[in-house]
Amino acid sequence: MPVFTAYLPKGRFSPEEKRSIAHAFNQTLVQGLGIPEGDHFVVLSEHGNDELFIHPTFMDMNRDPKNAMIVTVLLGAHRPLEDKRALVSTLNRLVCEAVDISSDDIFVALIPAPNENFSFGRGELQLAEGSPKW
Repeated sequence: MPVFTAYLPKGRFSPEEKRSIAHAFNQTLVQGLGIPEGDHFVVLSEHGNDELFIHPTFMDMNRDPKNAMIVTVLLGAHRPLEDKRALVSTLNRLVCEAVDISSDDIFVALIPAPNENFSFGRGELQLAEGSPKW
């Protein structure tokens, strides 16, 4: 049920690389949290250097402005800290492997939301009465 939004530098990644990034996000859930592969909800958007501002060295990082991205992940608020650590670590590793960028180039913000706030379609809140099996 996590939803990924990645804000990418405009023109940096080819269509194949964007598909690889989206696949890496999905595999983050599968490998990091044991979530089924079908839970695949990703939005990628590109932004020019006058629209995407990422400090190159904040928090002692060495970010390449041509590669750096911001990733937000909307996920269930029930997730414990160990799940969040696994998600961020797995995401970073898989995206770096997929598109050959530095681990410093990926800024991640986790945004918790109660499970009852998710609708997978049909105008229903499928998780309002319970939690997912995963």
